[in-house]
Amino acid sequence: MASPARVPPKGVFVPSPTFFQPPPADGSPAAVDVAAQVAHSVFLARAGITGIVLLGSTGEAIHLTRPERVALVAGVREGVGAGYPLMAGVLTSGGLADTLEWLADVAAAGADWGLVLAPGYFGAAASQSSLAAWYARVADASPIPILVYNYPGVTNQVLVLPETYPTLAAHPNIVGCKMSHGNVSHHVQVSLDPAIDHDRFRVYSGFGQQLGPIVLFGAAGVIDGMAAFFPKTVVRLMALALAAADENNTEASGSAAEIRRLQFVVSRAEEFVVRYGLIGIKEAVFRVTGIGAFDTGRLPIVGKLPDGEWDKARGLFLSEIEKTEASL
Repeated sequence: MASPARVPPKGVFVPSPTFFQPPPADGSPAAVDVAAQVAHSVFLARAGITGIVLLGSTGEAIHLTRPERVALVAGVREGVGAGYPLMAGVLTSGGLADTLEWLADVAAAGADWGLVLAPGYFGAAASQSSLAAWYARVADASPIPILVYNYPGVTNQVLVLPETYPTLAAHPNIVGCKMSHGNVSHHVQVSLDPAIDHDRFRVYSGFGQQLGPIVLFGAAGVIDGMAAFFPKTVVRLMALALAAADENNTEASGSAAEIRRLQFVVSRAEEFVVRYGLIGIKEAVFRVTGIGAFDTGRLPIVGKLPDGEWDKARGLFLSEIEKTEASL
């Protein structure tokens, strides 16, 4: 009998931006900076981040070639060591065969799980039963366990509904989901659904703004971009929320006020990501950690914040989390 599929741990995962070297003078695409990617991954691991997601939406997987994807995952795996949790995003626009090829590549390079984007080319023409059947086909053939990645904003508004998740969760090689949408009710319904074995199927949000509320109601954690530059505060909030959600933890009393304070600090800082997106994340990583570079990347996601915008944003959104981060 095959051993059960490995389930990702509860906690904070970071969808890492992909680092690029300075653009060549001849206008050719900037090369992937694997050394910077490894340095950032090690920084996150040392800060207490549970695991890393490479090649996600924040990781610009759409901009990378197949050899670049493999080199990136292999480099980070070598840098963080064999036991550190590593997910790899998987784009699905090429169809089932390309999806499985992608999964085989990242598995061979060292990824533990594939975070498989919902197939969205045909949008709402894909029924819920068809989505479940498609994911089952992928999971049947994948060499590593997969998670369902539901991000309607990049998949033609395809939304996996709460009633579909028990079918998905029943597959032995589907071990969780990431919901990158703001519907907290969907998170809570899936996290609490008695038809799902929650020891074998993890629910993650793509938004740190939702961490406290969803973890208190059974979710496994977040896959959060802001934690790429202020990881310790998000890790601390996660630890307190998990402790408060544990009915057997008698030492969690008194933490409610600190959970509320940290959730405010995190939610305020997340407004930076909402306003400035991927370019803002990459600039913040460079300014806070010194890893990476300004004004590099691949079209159309290139550039930096306008002059003076960082100082303005720092005052509006990041001043509280800077103080909290420094205290941890």
